[in-house]
Amino acid sequence: MTRTLFTTLTLCLGLCFGTAAVAEDKYAEALDAFQRAGETDNFFASAYGYALFPTIGKGGIGIGGAHGKGRVYAQGEYVGDTTMTQVTVGFQLGGQAYSQIIFFEDRRAFEMFTSGNFEFSAQATAVAITAGVSAEASTGGGASAGASGGQHNASTVHGGYRKGMAIFTIAKGGLMYEASLGGQKFSYTPLGE
Repeated sequence: MTRTLFTTLTLCLGLCFGTAAVAEDKYAEALDAFQRAGETDNFFASAYGYALFPTIGKGGIGIGGAHGKGRVYAQGEYVGDTTMTQVTVGFQLGGQAYSQIIFFEDRRAFEMFTSGNFEFSAQATAVAITAGVSAEASTGGGASAGASGGQHNASTVHGGYRKGMAIFTIAKGGLMYEASLGGQKFSYTPLGE
């Protein structure tokens, strides 16, 4: 079982790595998918900034994890890098890859996210074979919801800011059954450091 868990996590995390040119393409593709996804237009037009994760790989058998690297933008400018790490415990089996964007309503929300280690304290997701639905919940109040039919035909449901942040995901692939608890933890490094 330990070998299977290691293999699953390795495959999921392997989705997050690539060359610089491939990375640029991944960011451009993810950004384009979110910009075409219905209601996110309002967020792009009014948000102070956002964190964009082109690919987050997630996998688990009983105990699981997720990891992804992203970029943080403020007022349209690329200002730093971020990583997301998650450990989950509970009933779960499989692996998935998805893109995620976190919009910051104002400077206060941006500074809260970039002040050091930021965490969403609880998360629940359900992903079907080619379509995904997700709900992000946090005892700290940073929560929103989104739905997608895959990375090339993404759509969103009504979402709004909670405590200055709104989160959307687009399923890229995989199948994962889970009923688990675990928070997404984010670190931030400004450009030039």
